[in-house]
Amino acid sequence: MARSSEKRSATRSLTALIAIIIGLLAIVAGLAQWGGGQYTPRLGLDLEGGTEIVLEPVLTGNATVTAGQINQAVDIIRQRIDANGVSEAEISTLGGRNIDIAIPGTPSPEQLEAIRKPSQLRFRAVFVESGNVPAAAPSAPTPTPTATAPASGKATTSPSATPTASKTAANAPVPSALKAATSSPTTSPTATATPSASPSTAPAQQPAPSGAPDEKTLASQTSQSLVALGWDKAKADAAAATVAKQFVALDCSVPGTLDKIVDDPALPMATCSDDNRAKYVLGPVEIDGSEISDASSGFQAGPNGQPTSVVEVRLSFNSAGAKKFADVTKRLYALQSQPPRDQFAVVLDKSVITAPRAQAVITNGQASITGNFTVDSAKQLAQQLKFGALPLSFKLQTQDDITPQLGQEQLALGLLAGLIGLILVVIYSLFQYRALAFVTVLSLVVAAVVTYLSVTVLGTTHGFRLTMAGVTGLIVAIGVTADSFIVYFERIRDEVREGRPLVAAVETGWKRAKRTIIAADAVNFIAAVVLYLLASANVRGFAFTLGLTTIIDLLVVMLFTHPMVQLLARTEFFGNGHRWSGLDPVRLGAKVSPRYRGAGQFGTGPRPATRAATRSEAAPRLGSAEGRGQA
Repeated sequence: MARSSEKRSATRSLTALIAIIIGLLAIVAGLAQWGGGQYTPRLGLDLEGGTEIVLEPVLTGNATVTAGQINQAVDIIRQRIDANGVSEAEISTLGGRNIDIAIPGTPSPEQLEAIRKPSQLRFRAVFVESGNVPAAAPSAPTPTPTATAPASGKATTSPSATPTASKTAANAPVPSALKAATSSPTTSPTATATPSASPSTAPAQQPAPSGAPDEKTLASQTSQSLVALGWDKAKADAAAATVAKQFVALDCSVPGTLDKIVDDPALPMATCSDDNRAKYVLGPVEIDGSEISDASSGFQAGPNGQPTSVVEVRLSFNSAGAKKFADVTKRLYALQSQPPRDQFAVVLDKSVITAPRAQAVITNGQASITGNFTVDSAKQLAQQLKFGALPLSFKLQTQDDITPQLGQEQLALGLLAGLIGLILVVIYSLFQYRALAFVTVLSLVVAAVVTYLSVTVLGTTHGFRLTMAGVTGLIVAIGVTADSFIVYFERIRDEVREGRPLVAAVETGWKRAKRTIIAADAVNFIAAVVLYLLASANVRGFAFTLGLTTIIDLLVVMLFTHPMVQLLARTEFFGNGHRWSGLDPVRLGAKVSPRYRGAGQFGTGPRPATRAATRSEAAPRLGSAEGRGQA
């Protein structure tokens, strides 16, 4: 009964492994067909080449660049690259001034734009908002984005302008925000916000609720807003007159318009939205992008804690930013009756990426932006907020294709080295374990297939690229995997030496070997994780593949090697200890004791694994001690 259960367990394990391999094959094929993937692993700079970008800082007057600014910019650009699914990129500085970025493969235009975009992220109050039309031609009234933000307890939002494909309650289980927003803005139903969901806002791509005023009126409104911020009246009038002229002359649809805008953080500015549909007069900078501690996106939680259909961007400030943000929202909340003066704009490289309305005072530094977001657009905004705050602006100096540093020849040599190592392992296994070595060979083949498919999938889903260091990690993994088999096989042979029949030796040996294998792989995995976290980019490829193959080693030993040995132990060839099986008790020097074979005969051989073997051994062997009934 127990043996039948063990056989079923072995069959289930092998079935599970086959299902995993088929699943990985299906994922690879699906990604290659519809997800922009491929059937082979992606290669790194040293094996495939890629694109090199050189960024030069933009300086005005006698301004200089410090080493701290350059190092901070390198860190932020590296975060941008990782966030856009590009790995194994190399980033360095040139002459302590320029930044050199080498990206493997052929990055998409979106990835290149996100990486090379010279960005400064700033928060400014909105004084005037208008559609991108001349001041003399007022735009038609359209809905204005609104939001609420409770400081504590619970609060209810007022109707806000959010486009929806269909009327869906805020706590609807089906996330309609997965669909791209194609309908015109409509008023959404009232929703309840949790204490952590500070301002709930709509994006800034909506035109203003009224047409732009003339230059004189605009200058007067801007001056009043500056005086409210504590400016001297004469200074406010002068700055307002200048920005009013800039606003009237501003046409966001003309290419290169943003290049002519002067972004002085101490002065008001006239600028455009990032989609060029609206233009603004904004106040001086009140919060800098460097004061954002984190930004993320996802589905907003409803009153019951369950995810709703509303996609939000969650924004967190550090202690200094939280205090400034509390002061800003306190002032803007008091201006709810004077839109758009209750809005604050997030300005990235002179353009407004969102301009939400404050409907409560935010004192905890936690904000939530909602509106006509899809999952992708919310993720993009979160990345802009999190990684957009470069300490200075950069311009693209050069962009060139680079050739592989090592190339196919080095890759072929590395693979040849791996093949030689594999052959040596097979030869040793055949010499040491004879027919049992074929389990080792098949296990290595299965491990290689799973590793290949895993690396291919990760190349598409996480931007993983295989470098020469990674290939080295895969070669080292051959020894790690073979080591697990040796531990297991030696445990079985030890049990056979103790006189146990093979079926019992397999189970007892596995119980003892499993703990050793798990402990050894755990040490390897911890070493790989530490190396990955602390090492440079090139060595991280080695650490990643070593950690991945360590996990695969456990998977293969559990779901293939042990089940295969369980099934083989029930065959006549292995179960009876054939001399070429690698489990011959005589060759292993097993402890033997007389046992009754039946029909008045005794023997010291292994216990037969099948009934056929029992019948064959029952016949006396002429000329042997057993045939004369002697022990």
